[in-house]
Amino acid sequence: MSEVTRILSAIEAGDPHAADQLLPLVYDELRSLAAAKLAREKPGQTLQPTALVHEAYLRLVGGGDRAWGSRGHFFAAAAEAMRRIVIESARRKKRARHGGGRDRVEVELADLPTRLPPDDLLALDEALSRLGQLDPVKARLVTLRYFAGMTIEQAAAALNISRVTAHRYWTFARAWLHQQMTGEQPE
Repeated sequence: MSEVTRILSAIEAGDPHAADQLLPLVYDELRSLAAAKLAREKPGQTLQPTALVHEAYLRLVGGGDRAWGSRGHFFAAAAEAMRRIVIESARRKKRARHGGGRDRVEVELADLPTRLPPDDLLALDEALSRLGQLDPVKARLVTLRYFAGMTIEQAAAALNISRVTAHRYWTFARAWLHQQMTGEQPE
């Protein structure tokens, strides 16, 4: 049993000191996941990787649901927590008192195609929720890939599926989400 898995079991068992032991072991990996996710966001993002990691970590160890069966399950839960935080941030930015429909523009940074404005991010979240009702594994795969920035291999390991299956699910999920968000039929 790895050290992380042992500590996760201790947290699940209610050990109040185990959460303090976990953060140093997973911090670097969580921070790199957060940085990868935020690098794909639209320029002007005020959420920083460190803040995203800390908020996600607090939600994970401070919440009631602490049943992690493995290291991969913990990181899948972390990816979901990061997804929710980013979505909440997008919703907050859409509110009128936070600039509403105004776009922040930074001249020196070019938009990359993978960066989504808040409206598109919210549409993705809604479509992803619908996909989750139809096929939870494919929805979790998208969450791990898009919101946590995992590679197909890392996401496959976290979901305990083969790389080939993960690649097939990823191809399907991208086409399905595109169709849901645009109304276009995939070719």
